[in-house]
Amino acid sequence: MTNERKATFILEIIAVLLLVAFFFPFFIVLMNAGKTSQEIINAPMAMPSSISQFYINVRNILTNPSVRYGRSFFNSLFITTFSLIFINISSGMAAWVLVRTKKKYSTLIFMFFLAGMVIPFQVVMLPLVRFLEVLRSWTGIPFKDTFHGVILAYMGFGAPLSVFMFHGFMKSIPIDIEEAATIDGCTKIQMFFRIILPILKPIFVTLLVLNGLWIWNDYLLPVLIIGMNGKVRTLPLAVANLAGSYVRQWDLILTSVVLAALPVIVLFLFAQKHIIKGMTSGAIK
Repeated sequence: MTNERKATFILEIIAVLLLVAFFFPFFIVLMNAGKTSQEIINAPMAMPSSISQFYINVRNILTNPSVRYGRSFFNSLFITTFSLIFINISSGMAAWVLVRTKKKYSTLIFMFFLAGMVIPFQVVMLPLVRFLEVLRSWTGIPFKDTFHGVILAYMGFGAPLSVFMFHGFMKSIPIDIEEAATIDGCTKIQMFFRIILPILKPIFVTLLVLNGLWIWNDYLLPVLIIGMNGKVRTLPLAVANLAGSYVRQWDLILTSVVLAALPVIVLFLFAQKHIIKGMTSGAIK
């Protein structure tokens, strides 16, 4: 065996070991989702005795008044969908203006966006809550425990990474295309939505998945703005309600985790080609 084949073989072994290490926790969750709570406590590593228990757990979740799974699922879907739309459209527009504006202040603004990527969320979470209270006192519009309040916060925290990736991709678009569109009578809005946005499809889909995974699974931001028993409670908050101070319903917790993970897994499987293309394009160009 040549040295090159040996190196390839070792890399393949490492890849398989990493696959097992990353997939093992999900396998444990999936396996225990088909058990009763007592079976999980007694033998968490054992295979489920009956697959019908999974359907029983699903039925118990859907009918559990403390979870309100259907309502929580709709809230998460609504917040995630509109947050992604607003983040991607606004960030794409901002990156387009920053790339095409050859001024010193455009570089300064871009640096502010980059600074937002390195500041930990824990540093700004308490000022964020206070800021929402100040906004209500100024405008009279409530922002806590509302859809628009959560979506506005996600727009702010999702913009730095999105602008950064759009900015890198936008540099590869020839300005001649925009000049030709201007000659043909396109306005700035028409130019962005009809010409620039279709070109941004790979990075657009990449950011949809990356931000979608984060927003769908996020717990800390919703618990600050919505609260555990809020009207617009999301799925992570609903699942957290199954873990009380004294009793943890492990069968329902693990089953609800599996159900909550299915939409993002399906989204990732369908969009993985665009994710890879978008990441490499943004990095190279």
